[in-house]
Amino acid sequence: MFSTSDGNVMLKQIQSTHVPDGREIDVKPLLQIIEDIFKRAVPSVNAISGLGTQPMVEALEDKTYQSSFLGMLEALAYLIDRISCEITCKCSGGGDAHATAMAILNMLTSYSWDAKMALALGAFAVTYGEFWLVAQSYTSNQLAKAVAILKQLPEILEHASMLKPQFDAIKNLIKAMVDISKCVFEFKQLPSRYITTDFDAISSANAHIPVAVYWTVRSISACAAQLTGLTLLGREHMVSTTEAWELSSLASKFGSIHSHSTVEALHNTRNLFEMVHIDNMRVLKALICQKDDLLPLVDGATERRVNLDVLRRKNVLLLISDLDILQEELSILEQIYTESRQYPTRHESQYEVVWLPVIDPAIPWTDTKQKQFDSLQAAMPW
Repeated sequence: MFSTSDGNVMLKQIQSTHVPDGREIDVKPLLQIIEDIFKRAVPSVNAISGLGTQPMVEALEDKTYQSSFLGMLEALAYLIDRISCEITCKCSGGGDAHATAMAILNMLTSYSWDAKMALALGAFAVTYGEFWLVAQSYTSNQLAKAVAILKQLPEILEHASMLKPQFDAIKNLIKAMVDISKCVFEFKQLPSRYITTDFDAISSANAHIPVAVYWTVRSISACAAQLTGLTLLGREHMVSTTEAWELSSLASKFGSIHSHSTVEALHNTRNLFEMVHIDNMRVLKALICQKDDLLPLVDGATERRVNLDVLRRKNVLLLISDLDILQEELSILEQIYTESRQYPTRHESQYEVVWLPVIDPAIPWTDTKQKQFDSLQAAMPW
């Protein structure tokens, strides 16, 4: 998407706004609330004219509204409000879409990429939800009707059928933004410490995330401009289909990003551990990187280094632990392992065990730890 020289300059500009300081926010429940707003605020002619019923949407889980999450939202409320105001003000003044997107990214400079998307979407969800709350309640609630009159909504709603192209485009674009945001969040949840970034799909996904974030923020501005145009310009705004075409164009960009390696890497990695395998090499090579070590395993019986191929077509049990594994546990496992070798003709009892020691890289590696590791390794027959 940014393959030209101008595009590369823009990509560097986007990346320059990213200066995370380590602060963490719980993105998942925030995305759940945002998605709930978008599902309930369904843009349709029937919804705003009061002729149809809203689709049933399952209630959010109670844990979404737990005090810890509400406390986090309280801390973020000012930032979300600032972003919402930035979007509304720039849209009202006909500001440049790129400049608006960059201004919002600069507000979010300290947050992770997935948090940026969630916070920007949250700011838009507030504006979007308020608009549809008034539109959907206009015919049945006097307060909503009074607010609608001030926003010129009655006149607009009289010509609701003319709004279908815009609302369809907004709905499709919002779905694309939510889908890509959830994808980036899930991708960031992958255990990156244990999955090598040497995989082309993983590296490519990381490179595309800033692009996805930028177009999400820019698309939010485009959707907000549609709503602002309706309330400020009334029927004059409805006769133009240019904005609807722009929203459709933005949605196609998300289709391009979504079909690229971000989704591919996420689903390939997750599905790898869920699918049935005839050959176990694919999973083992994903877990144990061989790039710098063609003999990554040590055979406990011979003390010789061996290739992953010795595990091919065998049932493999993974013993995952730190260096503080209890000797009693090892003794029990060794007994079970040794007994299984006494019946070589019983296929179901034949398996291999591989120890995967997990070490916190933040803790310095010392001679004491090395000796502890060597001692554990020497005691293991697998």
